Amino acid sequence: MQTTKAYKNNEFLMSEEARTVRILCEYLEPQRRLAQQNIDRAVAFFGSARARPFGEGDAPDGGVDYYALAVELAERVANWTVEKHRPRDRYYLVTGGGPGIMQAVHEGAARVHAALNVGLNISLPFEQHVNDFLTHQNAFEFHYFFMRKFWFMNLARGAVVFPGGFGTLDELFELLTLVQTGKADRMPVVLFGSAFWEAAINFPLLAEQGLISEGDLALFAVCDDVDSAFRHLVTGLEPAAPPQP
Repeated sequence: MQTTKAYKNNEFLMSEEARTVRILCEYLEPQRRLAQQNIDRAVAFFGSARARPFGEGDAPDGGVDYYALAVELAERVANWTVEKHRPRDRYYLVTGGGPGIMQAVHEGAARVHAALNVGLNISLPFEQHVNDFLTHQNAFEFHYFFMRKFWFMNLARGAVVFPGGFGTLDELFELLTLVQTGKADRMPVVLFGSAFWEAAINFPLLAEQGLISEGDLALFAVCDDVDSAFRHLVTGLEPAAPPQP
């Protein structure tokens, strides 16, 4: 009689009883691959998968080309870390790995060094596919949203959030909650596009009603241009050294 080892039994591995095994795989397999490539810190970029460059559809938000701005900012960050840091100490640019703002970020970084791109893709019935600016070894595929967000937060030392929908807002609030509660280290966070963010979320109201502290409003900066966003990131990632006695 031919028998099958449990760890080779695909029917079992795809079953409800083996869900914890699949979850563990989404922890251990990325951990192994990231360690093999010495990837342990990154700037996380979030934003809509539906954003397109001008010329490929109607421009949202009064004609702001967030796609082009994401390309430019990512290129600036990639140039900065390549010029300033040894290969072992560089910051990677991590996104959800899909289209839209995610693709724009990886397009910008690839102009400098494509190996700086890391994509944490999620299996979805629509929208999401791995963009062409990711190398095979730096593209990850997740089934569980919470494991994907774990790896975002494990790698992130700074974050930029462009306009987006439910997924982007989910990622933003998870990030802010973890930093607010001390579960994650303080990091520079940029909300890009004041017109969008001021209309989408009334942060001052949350403070006025005592739902968050006034100090929580300092957990992020709202920026409208690449220069100010880049400055906020770099200042937070590498604060000035204390003066020598």
